Amino acid sequence: MRLQKKQDRMISVDGLTVEFGGSALFSDISFVINEKDRIALMGKNGAGKSTLLKVIAGERNPNKGRISAPKDAVIAYLPQHLLTEDNRTVFEEAAQAFSRIYEMEREIAAMNEELTTRTDYESDYYTDLIERVSTLSEKYYSIEEINFDAEVEKILLGLGFLREDFTRPTSEFSGGWRMRIELAKILLQKPDLILLDEPTNHMDIESIQWLEDFLINSAKAVIVISHDRAFVDNITTRTVEVTMGRIYDYKVNYSHYLELRKERREQQQKAFDEQQRFIADTTEFIERFKGTYSKTLQVQSRVKMLEKLEIVEVDEVDTSALRLKFPPSPRSGNYPVIVEELSKSYGDHLVFKNASLTISRGEKVAFVGKNGEGKSTLVKAIMSEIDYDGKMTLGHNTMIGYFAQNQASLLDEELTVFQTIDDVAVGDIRTKIKDLLGAFMFGGDSITKKVKVLSGGERTRLAMVKLLLEPVNLLILDEPTNHLDMRTKDILKSALKDFDGTLILVSHDRDFLDGLAEKVFEFGNKQVKEHLYDIKGFLEKKKLDNLREIERKTK
Repeated sequence: MRLQKKQDRMISVDGLTVEFGGSALFSDISFVINEKDRIALMGKNGAGKSTLLKVIAGERNPNKGRISAPKDAVIAYLPQHLLTEDNRTVFEEAAQAFSRIYEMEREIAAMNEELTTRTDYESDYYTDLIERVSTLSEKYYSIEEINFDAEVEKILLGLGFLREDFTRPTSEFSGGWRMRIELAKILLQKPDLILLDEPTNHMDIESIQWLEDFLINSAKAVIVISHDRAFVDNITTRTVEVTMGRIYDYKVNYSHYLELRKERREQQQKAFDEQQRFIADTTEFIERFKGTYSKTLQVQSRVKMLEKLEIVEVDEVDTSALRLKFPPSPRSGNYPVIVEELSKSYGDHLVFKNASLTISRGEKVAFVGKNGEGKSTLVKAIMSEIDYDGKMTLGHNTMIGYFAQNQASLLDEELTVFQTIDDVAVGDIRTKIKDLLGAFMFGGDSITKKVKVLSGGERTRLAMVKLLLEPVNLLILDEPTNHLDMRTKDILKSALKDFDGTLILVSHDRDFLDGLAEKVFEFGNKQVKEHLYDIKGFLEKKKLDNLREIERKTK
């Protein structure tokens, strides 16, 4: 198997303008993407980030401007939502990354076969055939050789697939796993530019760390949209912010960009305030002396000055504030959850065996581990949603609030935002539904929107509102941060820190778990292990254990 060798190159965005319904999403933006750039594309929801990626990927045409790239440059795009359906196995689908190289092999073989059977050596067609096979062969042999099967295997294993998954049809996999297959195809192409729109939403911590390592050490240029702060901070070296139809380009990672953006907005505000004072003073002078003959020239001069003045703009700040506070928790027993020797199988498939754990009142714990190792399964056992072997004891007066992984998709799409809450609210809270929705950024006319037109983040916020309607003392949240932007995640995290009950968090978001979960239960190898660390301590220990494992194998 062969892969194309490419020279250093750069891709440029030149004077892009994209319009929706007559108004510009962004206007005349330009920047250059260099080899080895790892760019975080940032901006509030609706600023045009995903649209910009689609334009760079060639999936959408701009109203003005163009993308310039070397002729043989490969730009690979992973969208946020995949709608593909096919009947290939996982391995066969991933191997589609090399379909063009195989097509070249077949074309060369077919032309060589034709050359050996034809006898019209003097004809123009025969001469043309020799030229075509020579050109294609030269292109094919300029591609470096590579072990195709080994490359596919390495990428699929890194993204969390098991060897036994390789022969399973892709139709058996959930949307998150199908997204990983698409990601595998992208990574195998070794593109000049990888465009990723929310790649970590359906990944476990280990797969995210593998992807980070790959993008840092093996990828060329990368542009990523992500609400996973740890992921963005770890992989990016540059931040491009889309705001108010233009861009700001910072040669720093996300955390540093936030500091610089704050300084920029403070400077803009200062310049704006000074200009407003100048306008007020000038307007006052004009009004006072406009009828005074001796001041006529000065008045006219100041009028012209105001007409020519370019007003300083202050970049918008997302001022819609989510005010989130959980109701006080009724007191529960000392141990809200006690699990003893619990096992769960689906047919012949054993999820975990003899799991035992105790969660004390007021503890905040995280369930972590690879996808499919039983985190959500144990949550469903606690919720009495599934049968199991073993013993589960819920403590005295334990009142559970549960946010399922697919909670947002369980909402009735035909109801409005207001009806969704009105249907479940009881008692005094019924008089405060509009206030509650307003606190969750559903203000004004948005409460009359139907659920089916809401974005993923809006649906998640609405599902959270439902969770707040009754006092609980055991909160179980299964991947609550998928589709939430960074600001909303910060607000949710702050509210959970203040929550005075017991908390079980199933999450792959390291930044969200950091400082929130004080204990980690690790799911893997059909077992559940307790770690008396926070998430940082757990990940450091895991890395050490993995290194020791590698050393043992090497010896």
